[in-house]
Amino acid sequence: MTHYAHPEALIDTQWLANHLNDSNLRVVEVDMSPDPYKDAHIPGAVFWNISADLLLPDLRMNLNATAVEKLLSRSGITNEMTVVAYGSYPGTGAWIFWLLKLFGHQDVRVLNGGHQKWIAEGRPVTTELSTFAPTQYCAKPLDVNLRVLHEEVQVSINRPEQVILDVRTIQEYRGEHFLMKPPQGMERAGHISGSVHVEHLLTLNEDGTFKSFDELQALYSSKGVTSDKEVFPYCAIGGRSGCTWFVLKYLLGYPKVRNYDGSWNEWSRLPNVPIEK
Repeated sequence: MTHYAHPEALIDTQWLANHLNDSNLRVVEVDMSPDPYKDAHIPGAVFWNISADLLLPDLRMNLNATAVEKLLSRSGITNEMTVVAYGSYPGTGAWIFWLLKLFGHQDVRVLNGGHQKWIAEGRPVTTELSTFAPTQYCAKPLDVNLRVLHEEVQVSINRPEQVILDVRTIQEYRGEHFLMKPPQGMERAGHISGSVHVEHLLTLNEDGTFKSFDELQALYSSKGVTSDKEVFPYCAIGGRSGCTWFVLKYLLGYPKVRNYDGSWNEWSRLPNVPIEK
């Protein structure tokens, strides 16, 4: 990991095993369902439900500072703590890294390989629910430099110095799926005109860890996604693109990357925006 631009943002399973009892560390498991957490989670990990804790009913991310403060306070997290994020779905921890950085949390780490690698290595798990005394977390103002809004994305279409990067599945990119299912009725499927497709899973090895610096650089460079350009990744609801933001910004060191967290959930419902299939 030392070849990455910011290797300190990633931790391996052994590091976490060595620091599980640190009083200034909080481990967060993030998933769509609480079932994997209830069955076997890393000792001391608290659970965040993507639907209930992180998204609004219309599937937009809940970027209300008060809601974020309540979530972190409920989890026993202080502003000074090291937060380690992971999930059972590849790249979830990196999305949470982006989300917490958006609200100014200083020390966030991503568990490389996540739940998958921890379990594969036979490391300790528990079914005991983790509870901590609530804190009074104070979020900083949302960092507008980490996200891009749809107006700027639209203006950037076909500009050579900017790249709109679609990180969804090829089925979503081709318009065969709307979000994660085949389109229904009036749902508009496809991709943002002029966007480049590099699925976020291509950044990962089979064990869920991130590929090497050289492999990642080759992956993106082959598609014209180079560090001299400004890059706007997007997906369905901003999670997978948050992972890609992490890869480009923290692993490869790209200086100009902003996550379009509105993503296809927003773009497909906007009138008069260009869509291709």
